[in-house]
Amino acid sequence: MVKVKICGIRRIEDVYMMNELKPDYVGFVFAESKRKVSIEEAERLSRELDKDIKKVGVFLEQDLNFIKAAFEKARLDIIQLHGENQEVYCKSIDFGEVWRAVRISSVEDIENIKREAAAGILLDSKIEGSYGGSGKSFEWKVAEDIGKSQKIILAGGLNESNVKEGIRIVKPYAVDVSSGVEVNGFKDYEKCKSFIRKVKEA
Repeated sequence: MVKVKICGIRRIEDVYMMNELKPDYVGFVFAESKRKVSIEEAERLSRELDKDIKKVGVFLEQDLNFIKAAFEKARLDIIQLHGENQEVYCKSIDFGEVWRAVRISSVEDIENIKREAAAGILLDSKIEGSYGGSGKSFEWKVAEDIGKSQKIILAGGLNESNVKEGIRIVKPYAVDVSSGVEVNGFKDYEKCKSFIRKVKEA
């Protein structure tokens, strides 16, 4: 079954919601974003999170010492790297599982993925000035069947209406949603519940 990651958890209400709905992963955003949390906030939220839900830290070219501190204090399971210098970070990180985010706009971007060295590859939309959380999807056909050979996490513009189609085309290991399950910038219980149900149905 395809796994579910709900990203951008930042309130205790979000944690209680996740504990009830049981996605496989939640994401704490440490990069600059309207969903950004501090290490201290992530640590507090992590303490209340169901132990069966894995925690992903989202970083954008931040200091390695900061990443390690967040990993340890928030008890993260996975480090998700965004930005242009991921190769350097991957070689330096010797703690935790690493997912690398790749922004997609053409089939050439997909070809480059085959050379990526990471436990997981997150596919997101290539939007100028944005490294995730844009709410916009890319043309999934260019990534058709890449999930057969790579551990793919499909992101970018997913919601309850289109996630089944994304899974059918890309065949990912997991799907990652943030703005697609929000109302007025905050996680919405009914949208989260519906999204997880649609993934299970797929």
